[in-house]
Parts: sequence; C-alpha cells; structure tokens
Amino acid sequence: METTPATDHYTVLIVGGGSAGITVAAHLLQSDEAPDVGIIDPASKHYYQPIWTLVGAGAVEKASSARDMAEVIPPGADWIQDRAVEFTPEENTVSTAQGHTFSYDYLVVAMGIQLDWDHIPGLAESVGRPGTGVCSNYSYETVDSTWENIRNFSGGRAIFTQPATAIKCGGAPQKIMYLADEAFRRQGVRGQSEIFFCTAKPGIFSVNKYARTLQQIIERKDLKPQFEHNLKAIDADRKEAIFDHQGDEVTLSYDLLHVTPPMSAPDIVKESPLANEAGWVDVHKYTLQHNTYDNVFALGDCSSLPTSKTGAAVRKQAPTVVKNLQALRRGQSLDAQYDGYTSCPLVTGYGSLVLAEFSGYTGEPMETFPFDQSQERYSMYLLKKNGLPNLYWHGMLKGRA
Repeated sequence: METTPATDHYTVLIVGGGSAGITVAAHLLQSDEAPDVGIIDPASKHYYQPIWTLVGAGAVEKASSARDMAEVIPPGADWIQDRAVEFTPEENTVSTAQGHTFSYDYLVVAMGIQLDWDHIPGLAESVGRPGTGVCSNYSYETVDSTWENIRNFSGGRAIFTQPATAIKCGGAPQKIMYLADEAFRRQGVRGQSEIFFCTAKPGIFSVNKYARTLQQIIERKDLKPQFEHNLKAIDADRKEAIFDHQGDEVTLSYDLLHVTPPMSAPDIVKESPLANEAGWVDVHKYTLQHNTYDNVFALGDCSSLPTSKTGAAVRKQAPTVVKNLQALRRGQSLDAQYDGYTSCPLVTGYGSLVLAEFSGYTGEPMETFPFDQSQERYSMYLLKKNGLPNLYWHGMLKGRA
C-alpha cells in the first residue's frame, strides 16, 4: 500500500490507526457522501488486544492477534505512516515527526491510551525479563512472559495488580488471575500457592450485578483480594512489590507478579489545546464532538468519555462520530447520541466467562442475550475466544458491525 500521501489536506483527518480510527474510516468511506480520508499512524502492525488475556494464559497463539497495518487500512483512505507530534486546532492542522503539516476540514482523534511503564520504579527494567517473575499481558512484547511465568510456577505467592489510573479493559487485570488459578490447579501446585489481587480500586467491579458473581468466584477459588492497594515500586532483585494502601506503605514478596501498568492520555494529547484538565480529549459525552472546536471529534481510549475504555465501547461510539460528522458537514444538528455502552467479557477460567454489558454513564446493565449474563457460561467463553475476534477483523474494522 502507498503510504506517501498525495496531498497535505483532507476533508477528514484521523489521528490513530487502532480500532477506533480504522472503524470510523471504514464507516465514512462506505457512506453515500464519502469524504477523502487520511489516517496518521506510524505503526506497521495492528493488534487485536482483547485476546492477549488468552495469550497470556497459553490458550491462544500470540501471532493471531496481529495483522499488517496495510491489511486493515480501508480501501480509499490514505495511510500516512508517520507520528503526530502537534495539534494546532485553531489553524486546523496536525504536524508530524517527519516534518509534515496536514490540514483538515474535520479532525477525528483516536490515539488510544499510553502505557506509563516508567511511572513505577523497577517495572520497565524488570517486566518480561527472565528470572524476575514480573510479567504483563498489556503489550505484544511482554504477553509471552505471562504464560512462561504461569506454566513454570512451582508454588509460592502470585500477585496480580490493577492501578489507580484509567486503563483499557478494566476487567483484564483480574481475568488473568482466574486463569492462572486454574492453570496452577492443573499443574498440581495450587495447594502450595496463594494468589493476591492487589487493586487500587475499592471493590472488585463497578457494576453490582457482576460484582456479586465475581465475589462468589473469588471465594470459590480461595483468592485474596487486597483493595485500595496501588503498586508504587518493584524491587525485582528481592522480588518485592511495594504498594500504597491508604497512605501507608505495604511490601509484599512475590514469586510471580503480573502488572497492569498505569495509563494516561498520549503526551501529545495532554500537551495540546484539545485536552481537558485530566489530559483526555475534551468531548461531549453524547455527541462526541469537541467542547471547544466544533470540527473536532474524538472516541475511544484517548477521549474524555466517562465510560470503560474497551473495544466494545468503540464499536458503539464510531457510528455516533460518523453520523454527527456527516450532519455537521451538511449543516444539520448533531442528533446521534452515544449512551455510554461498554462491555467486559470477564474470563473466569478455561471455558467459562461472565459477559458484562452495561452503560458506563449509569452503571445499568445493557445485555444482549435473553439470559442472565452475570452467570459463568461456556458459550460466552467461545464467543470471547472465537466469535469476537472474527467480529473485530471482518465486521468492525470493515465498517459492517
């Protein structure tokens, strides 16, 4: 695919070639009023990240989560394989690392979330390194280390962490814990092990309907949740994790430490006029239009939308952006509204899953199926493992779902 653009101006310029940016582009280019679209993203690979939980548990091969970026860029879009470094919304321009400046009529910001590995002393230099016991499902480079540590675990203490910051897929830090518990049982070492879930959150899940089920699972599996424990440092040589617990320092030894790193909006967003005080792209929670710049929209993890940051949320946000952007082009009112829908397929074992679907705005369940989704089901595990990846690659990224 040609990655050198033929123009420096686009009707719609999309910054970010992840799930949000590609889905919006696909919908726009299939519309009756298809504009010219440019997508700025430096990556050569595109990843289906939700499957990394199963990769880290040894249930799926890592390579299945990756495609060449050229394969997912929608036909008709220009791929600008470069990194955005500055937004100048007053001038309707975006500057890139290679020294180019692109102007636009409409801008869609879909840059995802930034993993702040260096915000925890000792993490960046230890995660994924053999012998440290420190692993993480949160990057393509480190996800293999999770399964290596789980399958070679011979007993002791395994700790799974969740930070105080917003993160992508809020349920993922605990999913790998449930799978590790089952793996340890299969390996015959669970009786010599203790499993801690050290989360900065005050509870196991934000929606009571699903939290009740998860609490039962925790009791059944004899797991040890440690609420309001925020990882602040790692001493990999001593195999110690240091937590902040309500202002007190708590040190726990570990044999396996799965870390969910703190996350934030990309630095370029934080430093731009597009950001709110917390650093996220400041958009209206229902229309996804920027609260200051009318020709700017944002969605996905980099946005200020007060809901869980998931691919399922993006699937509902993308049509809202497209409909409202098209209405704006026609001089009409922005009537499409996003209702806060998000989903978290909570894997609870090899073959069991609780499919949480709810509004992040109200906390009310918004379930798809005609049964109680708070119950563990094998069918929902198959949906997670086989159905949702197919929906992603062949539906969502193609503008069909």
